[in-house]
Amino acid sequence: MEKFNAKEVKNRVVKWIQDWFEENGKGCNAVIGISGGKDSSVVAGLCVEALGKDHVIGVTMPNGVQPDIADSIKLINHLGIKSYDINIGESFNALMAEVEAKLGHEASAQTRINMAPRLRMTALYAVSQSNNGRVANTCNLSEDWVGYSTRYGDAAGDFSPLGGLTVQEVVAIGKELGLPVDLVEKTPSDGLCGKTDEDNLGFTYAVLDRYIRTGICEDPDTKALIDRKHVLNLFKLKPIPHFEP
Repeated sequence: MEKFNAKEVKNRVVKWIQDWFEENGKGCNAVIGISGGKDSSVVAGLCVEALGKDHVIGVTMPNGVQPDIADSIKLINHLGIKSYDINIGESFNALMAEVEAKLGHEASAQTRINMAPRLRMTALYAVSQSNNGRVANTCNLSEDWVGYSTRYGDAAGDFSPLGGLTVQEVVAIGKELGLPVDLVEKTPSDGLCGKTDEDNLGFTYAVLDRYIRTGICEDPDTKALIDRKHVLNLFKLKPIPHFEP
């Protein structure tokens, strides 16, 4: 496998963003949910290089109290972009209470986990539509490969700069962009259930990335787990199926 050329790929992604906006939103702003992690940081950095900082808007969306909100603010200040802070806490609590009242029982743990990213995407589109914007999807190839995203939550968006890049490639591009290293190398976590991404997945991104790029995975159990997740979650990446009369 050829060595990943972060500079070359970074430049190609920047050009791709410019071309996409030329065709799908000339003069529009890129609107990005800033979590303080590597993916949103790298997407924001790429959009600043592609469009200029005056055409990039960051949105922080804590659910009540966000322990690592300082990381989001650090990235926003580093790039010098306009930002909004929209707390989804009250909306989350009100909607969850209404759902559980009508269900007559507690919502499932997965329901609680997925509701927050779906509310965040609602907030992002509200900001976008009120600021001549286009919403950036911040998922990477590794997450998409095994379905580690919330459909109509963080999996949504208008354009996806990182959709073809693995976690390790995203990290390399973040360093090429000169972003704060602590944000680029931050341990991936969904910020929802208290576990790291790798804890939830059952394997490391290094193993997953190597399997995606080379087809090699020495441990047969891990390979089977990755393959199972990939097949079960392919529907998330496809358009909604519809009946053809």
